[in-house]
Amino acid sequence: MTLDSYTKGTWLPYEELGDDEFGAAGHSLFDGPFTWPVMVARKSALLANVATMAAYTERHGVLFAPHGKTTMSPELFAEQLGAGAWGISVATANQALAAHRFRVPRILIANEVLDEKVLRWAATRPDLLFYVDSRAGVEVAAAALAAVPGGKLSVLVELGRPGARTGCRGVAEAVELARVAAAVPGLTVAGVAGYEGGLPDAAAVSAWMGELASLADGIADLVPGSPIVSAGGSAWFDAVVDTLAPGGKPLPDRTIILRSGAYVSHDDGFYAVRTPFARHPEEGSLASALEVWAQVLSAPEPGLAVLGAGRRDVPFDQDLPVPLRVRALDGTLREPGAARVTKLDDQHAYLDLGDTEVAPGELVCLGISHPCTAFDKWRVVPVVDDDHRIVDVLNTHF
Repeated sequence: MTLDSYTKGTWLPYEELGDDEFGAAGHSLFDGPFTWPVMVARKSALLANVATMAAYTERHGVLFAPHGKTTMSPELFAEQLGAGAWGISVATANQALAAHRFRVPRILIANEVLDEKVLRWAATRPDLLFYVDSRAGVEVAAAALAAVPGGKLSVLVELGRPGARTGCRGVAEAVELARVAAAVPGLTVAGVAGYEGGLPDAAAVSAWMGELASLADGIADLVPGSPIVSAGGSAWFDAVVDTLAPGGKPLPDRTIILRSGAYVSHDDGFYAVRTPFARHPEEGSLASALEVWAQVLSAPEPGLAVLGAGRRDVPFDQDLPVPLRVRALDGTLREPGAARVTKLDDQHAYLDLGDTEVAPGELVCLGISHPCTAFDKWRVVPVVDDDHRIVDVLNTHF
């Protein structure tokens, strides 16, 4: 990808640079071709997080298809696959097409697909899975197969919960749907899937995983080979593993696939508290990798500073960003004290200073909460070493 005057966070008014050239130039974040705000990713944290999750899934005997919707970055997909990921999960047809272009070997669309033209394309891709939770979904798949001689599709029957999002409302309904799907020529039922997000605690997750395992048992006779059982967001994958692969031994004759995605960059808010590694430090730890550097634009009254970063630059759907440190005009760093972000406008953040003082022109490093709504705000994310020197570039494709 080319970086130019349209690339957010960079300052390239007179030139265009390839991302390889840009990443190899060794620029410092603070005196290189950047302007504010800019989001960067710390390489050491990214690599450590990928390695931690790869070791976790290997230790527990499960496969891993990390959810690519978090980053939609081919560079990070390559890191995850290189560390042993079985494939990449996505949420939409466009994301699946992008993953295919990124040469991902196995793609799991963790969602229903009811667009026949998409399924006609998918019918020629044997390493793609998607969900069904209705007869309508099966009928669209059947129509796509009828239009593609020799085509094949593989589905996971999704189990849901009352009041939750997609998925059959009960094991019996899901078993019946699986039998309907298995009767369609060219349509293979490969297993079952579900999403435990939204459940209140580990006990509730464990109980619901028991239902998912029961569904896998109920359709095992329809599945050629070992039925897939897929679950596992970024908050409760420990409870999923404890039920589906207790003691590092997956349920007999089952292929367990986790789909956690936010772990790759982690954060300083939502997942810092909710990651299973916070509950089980003996399993490892994750480090927040994303930093948004924003300039102090104004300190118009005592106790208030206004930063030049807002809703277009940082996620705000779970929590507001967290001040991590302040960089003075002379380049020295200091702690932010009790300063906190209290409100965002489109391009501004309101900083309640507490016992902290900042001056216009200084920089504030913000940690983010919920990486899934951070990456999508940045087409290019510079990767920095621990001295904030640029060593690489991530591209995102949302």
